[in-house]
Amino acid sequence: MDWEQLLSLRRFGDKGKRLRKEQNETRLGFEVDYDRIIFSSAFRSLQDKTQVIPMPISVGSKKDFVHTRLTHSLEVSVVGRSLGRIAGQQILSKYPFLSEVHGYQFNDFGAIVAAAALAHDIGNPPFGHSGEKAIGNYFAQGSGKRYRDVLSDVEYQDLIDFEGNANGFKLLTESREGVPGGLRLSYATLGTFMKYPKASLPKKPSRHIADKKFGYFQSEKDFFLEVADEIGLVPNPNAPGTAFFRHPLTCLVEAADDICYTIIDFEDGINLGLVPEEYALEYLINLVKGSINTQKYNAMTSSSDRLSYLRALAINTLIGDAVETFVANEDKILEGNFDAALLDKGKYKAQVEDIIKLSVERIYQSTEVIDKELAGYRILSDLLEMYTTALVNIKEGRDTNYDRLLVKSLPEMYRKTDVDIYTILLGTSCFVASLSDSAAVHIHDKLTGRTI
Repeated sequence: MDWEQLLSLRRFGDKGKRLRKEQNETRLGFEVDYDRIIFSSAFRSLQDKTQVIPMPISVGSKKDFVHTRLTHSLEVSVVGRSLGRIAGQQILSKYPFLSEVHGYQFNDFGAIVAAAALAHDIGNPPFGHSGEKAIGNYFAQGSGKRYRDVLSDVEYQDLIDFEGNANGFKLLTESREGVPGGLRLSYATLGTFMKYPKASLPKKPSRHIADKKFGYFQSEKDFFLEVADEIGLVPNPNAPGTAFFRHPLTCLVEAADDICYTIIDFEDGINLGLVPEEYALEYLINLVKGSINTQKYNAMTSSSDRLSYLRALAINTLIGDAVETFVANEDKILEGNFDAALLDKGKYKAQVEDIIKLSVERIYQSTEVIDKELAGYRILSDLLEMYTTALVNIKEGRDTNYDRLLVKSLPEMYRKTDVDIYTILLGTSCFVASLSDSAAVHIHDKLTGRTI
């Protein structure tokens, strides 16, 4: 892969090339990407989507703040911006022509990674990662499996392995009436966003991290291939013509996400009493021992202040480690031969794994999280059953008055029945995925007669 091509400022519908040296320095194209994402309705809905622990949560007589998808995404974008800027300095030092000839600056790398990181969870359904599983389960094991025979293998795989990353790419790029190209982000940012640049089939054809999941539905295949070609992604031989190796800056987005959920979920667990505070220093000591000011730490009387201090130091340490790993392996990454996450190859891998293991035991498997996941399975399955049945009945001329009334409750863009079954099923799945936690509960209660 070539950095000049990877940093393409082209957008959907462009007839010519956008040159970096001709950009308005007061509002660069990559910064426009960030603005478009943050002002989008899909991004705003993340404020009411569960990250790990549902809100509100009571611990004794107090209520504590926990992260939502929105606050998590904002924090990941901040960490991503730092990673991109530091790595960008190293890249420009190694390839000075990028700056001298084309005008790229280290802030460009930070802006690209920050924008992609801001959007990294934009396609995730309500109720955390269990939302993805609930949608997939409906088509694999629930009533939705009746549609198997009318779908191609890859279309069916899109549904039974419904993937937030692929839905995110759809949200960012899907043309709507009067809105061609969706948000029309730069291809550099779209490429960086594509964590798994492959179709749903073949499923996990190798242990390479780019093959772990998939990044686009069949409905977006043509545009995905256009982006991959424009930025020069390396073809993945495990699926010729449909899969590629990652944009190098995707590694930094993933690192930002890994850093934030590892450290901040752990912090949430301590603040909520799910993890004892004394575990904080014990588990973070190897990440902070080189930078901690013990006098300052011991002078803090508030538990949250102590945790915030340790969190900041730990994140800073992991940022430095991730960039070091990125720079050391840049040639391999450009060739598509770097097959793991940056933190998995860093010097603090063991410490990160210990923190995640504790979080799984104490936080991710807590009663509050399990209850949320159980409710999510039922709610999303019910909504899918009601809406897909009504839409397919109308398409096939078997509709009832109830079906027609139900479909009128959908947003206009999801009501179309003069399309194929795959488009109907995927569209309904994407509608359900777009709902916030409370909206999903409200619609479910209304449609099942619990509220009027």
